[in-house]
Order: sequence, then structure tokens, then C-alpha cells
Amino acid sequence: MSTLSFLDRSHSVAPPGFSRWLVPPAALAVHLSIGQAYAFSVFKIPLTQVIGVNHHVPGRDWEQPPLAWIFSLAMAFLGISAAVFGRWVEREGPRKAMFAAACCFGAGFFISAAGVWLHQLWMLYLGYGVIGGIGLGLGYISPVSTLIKWFVDRPGMATGMAIMGFGGGAMIGGPLAVRLMGYFADPADNGVAEAMVAMGVIYFCFMMFGAFLVRVPPEGWAPAGYVPKQQSAMITTRNLDPTTAIRTPQFWMLWVVLCMNVTAGIGILEQASPMVQEMFRGRVTPAAAAGFVGLLSLFNMGGRFFWSSTSDHIGRKPTYMIFLGLGFVLYVFLPNTGSHRLNSLTLFVLTAAVIMSMYGGGFATIPAYLKDMFGKNYVSAIHGRLLTAWSVAGILGPVLVNYLRKYQIEQRGVPPANAYSFVLYVMAALLVIGFLANLMVRPVSDRYFAAETGPARPADAATGGFPVQAAQPAPAGQE
Repeated sequence: MSTLSFLDRSHSVAPPGFSRWLVPPAALAVHLSIGQAYAFSVFKIPLTQVIGVNHHVPGRDWEQPPLAWIFSLAMAFLGISAAVFGRWVEREGPRKAMFAAACCFGAGFFISAAGVWLHQLWMLYLGYGVIGGIGLGLGYISPVSTLIKWFVDRPGMATGMAIMGFGGGAMIGGPLAVRLMGYFADPADNGVAEAMVAMGVIYFCFMMFGAFLVRVPPEGWAPAGYVPKQQSAMITTRNLDPTTAIRTPQFWMLWVVLCMNVTAGIGILEQASPMVQEMFRGRVTPAAAAGFVGLLSLFNMGGRFFWSSTSDHIGRKPTYMIFLGLGFVLYVFLPNTGSHRLNSLTLFVLTAAVIMSMYGGGFATIPAYLKDMFGKNYVSAIHGRLLTAWSVAGILGPVLVNYLRKYQIEQRGVPPANAYSFVLYVMAALLVIGFLANLMVRPVSDRYFAAETGPARPADAATGGFPVQAAQPAPAGQE
């Protein structure tokens, strides 16, 4: 027997008496760890002062635009790895995927630390961006399908539990990074590399806790008393495999929805710390900016659970209409909070917090949306392929924010505090595109299901052509 056989799916099937409520903490352990990516902005200013220690040395220290590619690469490889390894995660199970995620994410920190010591930016691209990004993708999708199968009676809430930790990771990762950098700093070193090593060790251990705890339900398991119901034409009880799903227009409409929502939100999140310091110069210290990043993380995290649970009651499509419609209004309003007329830090923080709640809610609701459209059997694999939208958005959002901001300052002479206005209006326009794409989402045509399962039986007519099967009762203690 292999020394790593405990990672096999067969060794992670829940025994009799196992409570499904132990699975969310396992998912949170992984997602709270990889969610540190959302706090990467607290590294941006220190990384521009590696040579100068406490100030930027032009021509020798790194500039912010090239550093933005570290985060963009991480988001890109999150989506790429989720798409490539989605079927592998379904086949091998969450425990092996979580273990692989822990190894990649931890290694990404270690390689990046070496890059800081050697002052080689390509090593940060490789470490945090590529290898760490693969860890993000594997860790992100590993618990989603498992939780939907454990909580088939409440899929929106389940995906909220699975993904809320990713949104909340910055709440821990931001202050932790600032604290560690302060602890390791000395007159000759600002402590960035040492902080990265420490975080690599901490997050690897925490993610392994999740890998050991997670379990998959036995074949045919369902919650006690659960009977699947056809709630609306937008929800199916049949299943499409990933290859068929990506041929449907619904998949690509949802791809556009996710891409536009993420591009807008991630652009703000990646630049959150510098943005609040520049828009309210002299009023916000680096430590306070890290606290702001943590607050955004809290709303990002809470929004994932709140909005995805709400979608169980009002539906996925109406929930996204709120995200994209209200989001447009708030993105247009946000730059005005820093204007001479308002100049309200409180309004800026509150507006950004609501935006982040809906940004996070979009991530948590999309797996349940996919489950409604395509069935629950292949959620991880289909979700992984849809996350290529995140790959595009992870590059597009930060690039738009950083380079449009730079253009505004250098070519048009706009003060740094006002350079974000045009960028935020562009983000609002992207949300309009997402709104229209979501408006066009319709139930998946029967012809796609017929290709897999054959024509619907006459007996299924009462449920709109979707066969409903009674679920097996839950074994004692597995509720």
C-alpha cells in the first residue's frame, strides 16, 4: 500500500455516524488559506521598497505596474488549473486535491521569498503567480462539489459555505502579513521575504487540517426526508457532462456574467490598499489601509454566505440582476466619495464594502447556478471550466486599474487622488455587459440532455421533462 493511500477517494468516504456539518470547517480551512490572495495588495508597497527598505529607490526597486502581474498571474492560473484539473478533482476526491493545493500554495510562498532575497521578479511570477496560482485553483474547486452533494437540499447555502472562506482570507492574511513584516523588519530589511516564508508554513499546515477532516458522502446518500423537487424551469434534476455543458449558450452567458463581475471587483480589490491611501492622502496610514483590506474581506466573506443563501429563495438569475444592476450604480458613485464636494471616507468605505459583498456573492452563487442549469453530478468540472472567466478577469481587472490610472496621471496630468474616477466608470460599463448577458440566460434546451439520456419519458411531463427520483434516506447520524 502506498504511503499516500490515505489521500485516495476510497479512504475518504464518510463512515456511519459522520456528521455532514464537519465538512464546512474542512472547506473553510482551505479557503481561508488560499483567500490570502485577496490581501496581496498589502505586499505591493513593501515590494516597491525592497532595496530602499523604507522608501522607493527609482531604477532599482520594482514599480507597481509590473508587480500587479504577480496577482494577475495567480488569478489566471487559478482559472486555468481549475479548468484543467476539474475532472481529476471529481475522480480523485477532495482530500487528494486539498493536499496538492497545500503543497503548491506553500511552495509558491517559498519561491517568492527566494525571489525577494535575490531581487528576481520572475521568481515571484513563478512562485506566487504560477505555482501558487495552481494551488489556488485546486484548493478553490476541491470542496465545492462535495458540499453540494452533502447539502443537496440547500445548494446555495452549501456553495456559500464552501467559498466564503476565500472571501474572508484577506481578513486574516492582510493583518498577518503586516504583522509578520513588522516583526522581521530591521534597518537593512523590510521583512517581506521572511514574512512570506512564515506564511507558507502556516498556510500549509492549516490546509492539511482541512485535507484530513474532509469526507465524501457514500454513494446514493441524501439528507433524511429529502425528495428532489422541480422548483422552476430554471432548475433541472438531470445532468450534463462538462463537454456537453460548454457547448450550450447558457455556459457562455454565465461565463460573460462571471468575467464582467470579477473584472470590476478584482480591479478594486487588488488595488484596495494603495487606492484608499491615495484618495484620502494623509488620513489613512498603511496600517489603517490594511485594516480596510481586512474589512473588505469581511464583507466579501459575509456576502458569499448571505447572497448565496438568499439565492436559494429568490433564484440565481434575480440575485445576479441585483449584483450587476446595483453594482453599476455603486461603481459610478464610488469616485464621488473622494471628491471635494463629499470627501467622505465613511461613504467610500461603506460603498466599497457593499460592492465587495456582491462581488463575493457572485462567486458563491455561481456553482449553485451551474447546478441548476446542468445538474449536480459534474459541478466541480463545469465550475472549473467556467473559472477560466476568472483567469481573464484576473488579468483584465488589475491591468485596467493600474495602466489606466498610470495613463491618467502621466499623460493627462490627473492628480493621483482623482486618477481612479475614469477607471471606475469603465468598470461600471463592464457590469452593464454582464447584466445583459444574465438577462439572456434561459433554461437549457432538452436537446442537450437528450444527447446523453435519450428523450424524456412521458411520465416526466409533470416536471417539465425532468425525471425526478426519490432519494435514499440518510444513515443515522449523517444529518
